[in-house]
Amino acid sequence: MARQHRRLAALSALALGAGWAGEALAWGDAGHRFVGQLGAEALPAAVPAFLRTPQAMLDIGELAREPDRSKGSGRTHDQDRDPGHFADGDDDGKLLGGPPLGKVPATRAEYEKQLQAAGTDSWKAGYLPYSIIEGWQQIVKDFAYWRADVAGVKAATDPKHKAWLDQDRIRREKLILINIGVWAHYVGDASQPLHTTYHYDGWGKGPNPMGFTTQHIHVPLEDAYVAKWVKRDVVKAKMRPYADCGACKIDEMTGSYLVNESQYMIPLYQLEKVGGFKDGDPRGVEFLSQRIAEGASELRDLVVDAWNASGKMTVGYPSVSAVDVEAGKAGDAYDLLYGTH
Repeated sequence: MARQHRRLAALSALALGAGWAGEALAWGDAGHRFVGQLGAEALPAAVPAFLRTPQAMLDIGELAREPDRSKGSGRTHDQDRDPGHFADGDDDGKLLGGPPLGKVPATRAEYEKQLQAAGTDSWKAGYLPYSIIEGWQQIVKDFAYWRADVAGVKAATDPKHKAWLDQDRIRREKLILINIGVWAHYVGDASQPLHTTYHYDGWGKGPNPMGFTTQHIHVPLEDAYVAKWVKRDVVKAKMRPYADCGACKIDEMTGSYLVNESQYMIPLYQLEKVGGFKDGDPRGVEFLSQRIAEGASELRDLVVDAWNASGKMTVGYPSVSAVDVEAGKAGDAYDLLYGTH
């Protein structure tokens, strides 16, 4: 596909050099801020200007922490949402014996059926791919409504209609910032290799021929270590250029991203085994800075792709594409968006 994940060359070098306990929080506060804010800062001029203000960039970085901050809200809340942060790929590249990590079914209902056939379920295997896919689809829809609002304001001849459309645009901008910010968390989760494997906190399950640690390594590595040793400017410098996916579909992009990041799991354990994450060892700092940079780069790419896809997305009822609203083919956008039918 056009955007094959583009970072595998570094794996052999990272493998030359790689105990802790707690609840999995992906990158912790610092890392998720980096992913959200740096991803937003890298957005090109092609996306709407409201996303590129200093305040918007700051807000996206802060909101990227929200899915972790909401943990502990209650049993129903946590049991349903926590598996959305991870995807437990096994040693065969499958999600606990179910579908492949990089090619999940189109719906969670079908995913659940396949996992149950393998003797497990999505609460155990996780559903991170769907957190990314569903969030992206929502942002495409958000952008489509924003485009329709902007076009409607320009074309409106009725002052009341114009005023309502402009207020709807403002509301939509606030919603887009929140939706991108919260969704950025899951994009960042996927760049943490321990969120793509059932070896997520010490080697644990299965044979361990390389003698990797069985101690809890997850939280201190991604949280306290990142906060102390990984620096914003270093992460920013490691971000790659935007790669146009072209005709890729979001499930393909997500699958490619997850498979790529999962391949850094072994190098991570190798680094840990040789002390690469002790006392700010440059090998560990390099490794984690690069992975966070990939999360920020992926966030930027997916937001741009969502914007590019939004013209063909439909809005209102009866549904009309955003580009047709922009072309004046839908009549008064107020009638379409306010809901007069």
